[in-house]
Amino acid sequence: MSDDLLFQEVDEDVRQEQYKKLWQRYGNYLMALCVAVVTAVAGFKGWEYWQVKQAETAADVFLDAEQLAATDKADDALARFAAVNHQGYGQLARLREAGVLLGQDKTEAAVKIYDAVAADAGADAALRDFARVRAAYALTGSLKPAEIEARLAAVNTDTNVWRHAAREAIALSQFASADYAAADRTATAILADAAAPAGIQQRMSMLSQVLAPLVPEK
Repeated sequence: MSDDLLFQEVDEDVRQEQYKKLWQRYGNYLMALCVAVVTAVAGFKGWEYWQVKQAETAADVFLDAEQLAATDKADDALARFAAVNHQGYGQLARLREAGVLLGQDKTEAAVKIYDAVAADAGADAALRDFARVRAAYALTGSLKPAEIEARLAAVNTDTNVWRHAAREAIALSQFASADYAAADRTATAILADAAAPAGIQQRMSMLSQVLAPLVPEK
């Protein structure tokens, strides 16, 4: 046997002996670590599956409620919307629940839900602003324009996507309170804004026509 082969065999024996000592000393820890990793992966996969199932169940309940609302079964729809227990779909369900309540002329109950969504720090920011706007629309005939503007202060900014709807609600509030000059100024500003949606532009054009004989200095 050559010296090289002899040294190679001795080296392998030494390494095997070292591995045995290391395993005897740390084997239990390594096994525990492996089990922990496998358990963590299995737990994460289980959590992902649970999340998907929760979302699917919530979507089914939400769509069922929508179908009930579309067929004028308001009370059944409200019960189904209230049963949606999911962070994402739950927020949408609350908003739709408020919409159904408005359709039943239950403004106070609807606004209470809108205000709750608007105050929910965990809700999507766009949905919170949408809730503020919807509450303002519902209250245009009962609150003073200054109160509507205060409710919409966070939305009525040049960068907010709901700003046009907020300004429309303010114009309607001004009109409802017979402040025709202010309503005319707000409607005119909306009409001059090229970024305002077509639907809002159309409604403000109609309001402007209604206001024309009511604002002599126009």
